Amino acid sequence: MLIHCLGTTGFHPSPTRHTACYYLPEWSLVLDAGTGMFRLIERLLAEPRESLDILLSHAHLDHIVGLTFLVDALAVTSLKNIRLFGEQEKLAAVRTHLYNELIFPVKPSMEFVPLPGSSGTLALGEIELCWFPLEHPGGSIGYIVQASGKKLAYVTDTVARPDASYVSLIQSADLLMHECYFGDEHQALGEKTGHSWLSGVTQIVEKTQPKQTLLIHINPLAEILGCEFTLSPHQTADLQMVVAQDGMQIEF
Repeated sequence: MLIHCLGTTGFHPSPTRHTACYYLPEWSLVLDAGTGMFRLIERLLAEPRESLDILLSHAHLDHIVGLTFLVDALAVTSLKNIRLFGEQEKLAAVRTHLYNELIFPVKPSMEFVPLPGSSGTLALGEIELCWFPLEHPGGSIGYIVQASGKKLAYVTDTVARPDASYVSLIQSADLLMHECYFGDEHQALGEKTGHSWLSGVTQIVEKTQPKQTLLIHINPLAEILGCEFTLSPHQTADLQMVVAQDGMQIEF
């Protein structure tokens, strides 16, 4: 199974990263729709698809603005059918505000599919989808996607707490994608703003034992200010943790 990292930062783009967007071609699945969504067009031209499912974690701008870029994707690729999944109130916010005619008057054709409640499971063809609530201002949800004997856990925009309710759900994932916005020196700011820090995420990895962990939603200011965190040999070699970069392709 392959995942393309189209956008790996949060809040706003940095010199080398766009905001949250990940593409799994074998499942025709996209995780979040940040500014990295523009890179999906190149992938769809290389490997045509007629249908696509997009899973939204929440409706903050850095996760939804790329939904407007789908106008181009529908115009120049073979893509015809798009389903957008998310919590009902978040989808309503996208309809009402992002696609307000004064902000973006050309709404791309897609089906809005509200998830029933803040947690649950459903089947998307061969895919078993599970979603669960996360701690973040305005609310966010994480996802577990299972198919073809693979388990992917996507946990972004939340506070890294080893005793959080979702931790038991993500045990033994083939790939854990977990937000790591801050280094440890900004733990207090992470708790205040609803984001994760390195040692907290490391504790979760140690507790859940995924085969691989991809650290996502990296603070864009860290690159601009030259204060990006670095991983220890224990984190890279023992725990198989990697910091996501735009353009990275991960096999799991």
